[in-house]
Amino acid sequence: MQLKYDLPKDILACIDLADDERIYYAVPYDVDSHGKWVSDSYLVVSTKNIWVISEGKCTHTIKIADCEKVTTETQVNCGILVVNKGGVETRLIQYSAKHLSRFAYVARGINILISGRYEEVISNEYETTCPHCGRAIPGMKECPHCSKTGGFARNFIRIIKPYKKQIAGIFVLMILAAVITLLNPEVQKHLVDKVLTNGHGKLGTALICLAIMFILSIGIVIVNVLKSYYSTVLGATIAKDMREQLFVKLQLLSLSFINERRPGELMNRVVHDTVKIRDFMERTFCNLFTVCFIFVCDVIFMLMLNVRLALLAFIFVPVVVLITYAFRKNIHRRFHLQYKKDDDVNSSLQDVISGMRVVKSYGKESTEEEKFNHLTDIYCGVQTRNEVFWAVFMPIVRFVVGAGVFLVIYFGGLDVIGGDMTVGELIQFVTYTQLLYQYLDWMTMMPRDLTNLISSLERINDIMVQQVVGEERDYVEHDIDGEIDFKHATFGYKSYEPVLWDLNLKIRRGEMIGIVGASGTGKSTLINLIMRLYEVDDGQVLIDGHDIKNIEPMKYHSQLGVVLQETFLFSGTILENIRFSRPDATYEEVIKAAKLANAHDFISCTPDGYNTYVGEKGHNLSGGERQRIAIARAILNNPRILILDEATASLDTESEFMIQKAIDNLTEGRTTFAIAHRLSTLQNADRLIVIDGHSIAEVGSHAELIEKKGIYYNLVMAQLEMQG
Repeated sequence: MQLKYDLPKDILACIDLADDERIYYAVPYDVDSHGKWVSDSYLVVSTKNIWVISEGKCTHTIKIADCEKVTTETQVNCGILVVNKGGVETRLIQYSAKHLSRFAYVARGINILISGRYEEVISNEYETTCPHCGRAIPGMKECPHCSKTGGFARNFIRIIKPYKKQIAGIFVLMILAAVITLLNPEVQKHLVDKVLTNGHGKLGTALICLAIMFILSIGIVIVNVLKSYYSTVLGATIAKDMREQLFVKLQLLSLSFINERRPGELMNRVVHDTVKIRDFMERTFCNLFTVCFIFVCDVIFMLMLNVRLALLAFIFVPVVVLITYAFRKNIHRRFHLQYKKDDDVNSSLQDVISGMRVVKSYGKESTEEEKFNHLTDIYCGVQTRNEVFWAVFMPIVRFVVGAGVFLVIYFGGLDVIGGDMTVGELIQFVTYTQLLYQYLDWMTMMPRDLTNLISSLERINDIMVQQVVGEERDYVEHDIDGEIDFKHATFGYKSYEPVLWDLNLKIRRGEMIGIVGASGTGKSTLINLIMRLYEVDDGQVLIDGHDIKNIEPMKYHSQLGVVLQETFLFSGTILENIRFSRPDATYEEVIKAAKLANAHDFISCTPDGYNTYVGEKGHNLSGGERQRIAIARAILNNPRILILDEATASLDTESEFMIQKAIDNLTEGRTTFAIAHRLSTLQNADRLIVIDGHSIAEVGSHAELIEKKGIYYNLVMAQLEMQG
């Protein structure tokens, strides 16, 4: 996202820069204090000053040194930049919703300058609208209409490029099919003129013509079978490869991208949209060059035979082309809407199946049935309207196309009577005319198939063009020692709503760190940053002195042990779930990890022991049993950094005591982060971090924080009062 626009000369003339001063940020805003749209208005930030340029005139100048803090406020469809100066908050400028992220970055950059650090903020977010054409950019780095990376043709060529040899073979078969198709009318003309209409025709000549026609018919069947076979294989191969690429890409993309899309929508893109590509290759692409080649040659032959009849045959072609062209956008919108409604149905179905226990627990089967039926009714309505439109549109087009045949037969018959044409030539010309209209009819059907392909490619391309965080970096493979350092780290799931602000904290190797605070303050966000599920917006997270962004992700994650609050088990056996962290672990190592996690006893009591199938998300097990399997999974990995997010929350008192002992043994020599709402479980932590107001409020041991009688002390007293 652009944070430093090129300023017009008249705007630059309003700014008085000192010799040692340079501009850091220059961004436009589009709404004045009364909510009216404005132009030529900018916020300009240098190393020393903030300038507000309103409609070409400088209205405010504020020194950075006089500011205490700059914040952004999100309003309905707009945002406000607020400057705190001398304890007084001033609403400096207002801007529309499309600039929310941009001004959040600028506000963060100004605060860095206020703190005395001359570090420039850089935004990795994509622009939401194209600065050139004004169109919305669908989650891509560049506008598909203005750049060379977008557009249907480029995307399609990019997809089929690795299959050049297969396409070349299919192309040869298509040309061969076209040649055979065009030869048949010539043989028919020879048979009629030389044999049937000539009283002196020889039987041998007739048999030769019939034999040639028979061979050509057999040949076209063989060629079409081969063409269809290889096109089907190519379509299936492309669909398979695309599914694999999409699956790999989805795993590499950030959680923020995944969370912004519904599961049903992503499943549709991986499964159904790739099938649309296969269908296009099988049904449309395999005939595309054949049709085009025959169409062009057909027109040439018709003009060579009879120019007047050819013009009569062509008279309705522009009408068909204009009708098809006029409805192309309407067709695209119709089927694009149909795909969106299909996504809604699939997402609803996936949600209900995943949450069936909750649905049944609250007796909401009828409510969910009504919701699902409503979505399917909408989808059915859209689909029905599309099919009705197509059922009306195509007969009209075919009628217009077929009208030309009657003109050709009538005027061609007059030419035969007048002696200007032979019967064979008329039959040949009518055959060419029928071929012309037949393939013209095929071309009018193509917009539907093409629309399906374009919509699917857009949805697939939306995933494939997403930039993987750090994909252009040269990673280092680092064996973790366990020292972690936060330096001015700031992060928000939305750039304009920071969850953690300006964190500064150093954790030594082997320390046990407890993280406490009220719900929503950012405890889980902190461990998400340590796990590198997200990257900080500003500042750094250092692992043993290396920026976490520069460490190879898979190598880094393989050295973590994680037990999250929401325990997730895969469909499979208990053994497979424990081995998930280390697939090469021996059976004895798995049993040892399960014993440390106090899971071995209950596993041994199950019908199939470690080979017991746990079901979807482990629903065959209790919450405490799932938690212990997750702990065993973390223990098996022998991690250098251990993260426990309410790891004992689902256990009874006795199991919690035994698990706590196992965790104490596990944490020895490892850097450990533990989140717990039961503060008694964190009393033995080396240090406790109290998060409040989206930043670190207190740091110290249990005894130190109790003595301080601050936020942590109040939390402990509140829990004791509830228990007592």
